[in-house]
Amino acid sequence: MQRYFLPEQTATDTPLVLPATVAHHLVTVLRAQVGTAVEVVLADHQAYQAEVVALTPATITLRAPLTSQVELPVTVTLACGLPKTKEKPELIVQKGTELGAHHFIFFESERSVSHWDTKKVAKKLDRLQKIALGAAEQSHRTWLPTVEYRPNLAAVLQEPADQRLVAWEESAKQGEAAALTQSLTSLQAGQRILALFGPEGGLTSQEVAAMTAAGFQAVGLGPRILRTETAPLYFLAATSYQLELQGNL
Repeated sequence: MQRYFLPEQTATDTPLVLPATVAHHLVTVLRAQVGTAVEVVLADHQAYQAEVVALTPATITLRAPLTSQVELPVTVTLACGLPKTKEKPELIVQKGTELGAHHFIFFESERSVSHWDTKKVAKKLDRLQKIALGAAEQSHRTWLPTVEYRPNLAAVLQEPADQRLVAWEESAKQGEAAALTQSLTSLQAGQRILALFGPEGGLTSQEVAAMTAAGFQAVGLGPRILRTETAPLYFLAATSYQLELQGNL
């Protein structure tokens, strides 16, 4: 069933007049009629079963809240060094949203080949936010992830978190295999994870030293060297396995 995010509306607003973009998709693309059932997520991150009650303007009424738990028990922020091509951030945001990430931060690291023109940052973020919206609707999330930009690593280090992790290829090369599991299993429900990943060239030793000083723990992501767009997705899958499938939270 089609799901839409209505982040500026609450259950007390019912019946709800849909925003123009949502109304166009529902009525023109999906050819909805009065009585068509849809799902909506409101400002409180609660999903509801709803029904179309009018087409001009497109209006719905809420029928019942949905109780299925689809969100990770912890809040995950992925901070990624800017990759070389524009397709890679799009892939990270799309698949990362499907896998449960709550926030995305793209930053310029010392080895980033790509650099975002400050005049175009807003446009790039708007496109990535739309990708996150589509992925969140498709995967029936109740949380619409945010996408942000930071000009350097120092700005990322100021982000609040209960657990700070950095995926470092040297940890994998040295055979480290337990730090990620130990970090994930020590989490408590509701805590915030900030996981950081380097660009294609990896992180410099100076950057790793700065992160260590800021409380980050270096973790390996298995024995293989992963692409910059693969590493965040591996991390999310491992987090889901430890906390959801294994029932550790």
